[in-house]
Amino acid sequence: MRKKVLLLHGWGGSDYPHWQSWLAGELAKDYGQVSFPLLDNPHFPTKNRWVKQFKKLLSEFQPDTVICHSLANTVWFHLCNEGEIKRVKRLLLVAPPRLDLELETIKTFFPVVVPTDLFADEVMLVTSDNDPYMTPDEANALQKGLGVEMKVLHKAGHINAESGYGEWPWVLEYLNQENGES
Repeated sequence: MRKKVLLLHGWGGSDYPHWQSWLAGELAKDYGQVSFPLLDNPHFPTKNRWVKQFKKLLSEFQPDTVICHSLANTVWFHLCNEGEIKRVKRLLLVAPPRLDLELETIKTFFPVVVPTDLFADEVMLVTSDNDPYMTPDEANALQKGLGVEMKVLHKAGHINAESGYGEWPWVLEYLNQENGES
């Protein structure tokens, strides 16, 4: 049985040709249960509104797997620090920005504290060695702080469509490994 996968995009959204859009289509083609909502005001988001929306999505959809990209990771960390969400089986944290990012448009999200509990049974952090929003040293510090496995992609930028991540077979294979399909 296909698990329920919730895809949470970052600042500006993850519409086609972004890998999250591609993944949503691939999961749906195989009759997977996937939720890939457009979050509130993605180009000018606020932390409080996104936190409320994440809580509602988690409560209503009740995913087994959550996949966060970029700013969605920061929101997940805020939720974990609040401690008011249910655990999920798997959590994939892709291209999180540094914890103290200073960008005017998304300033309400920062800083964020590294959570002591990620509310997931299995977690994978995926970073890039040339992400403009997180240096390799910051990624290593985050990985140690979270105490999770980390996959580092070479010259993958922010792991988005602009850096060549439209179709991304690895992420589909990763999900299928859990389901015994790979």
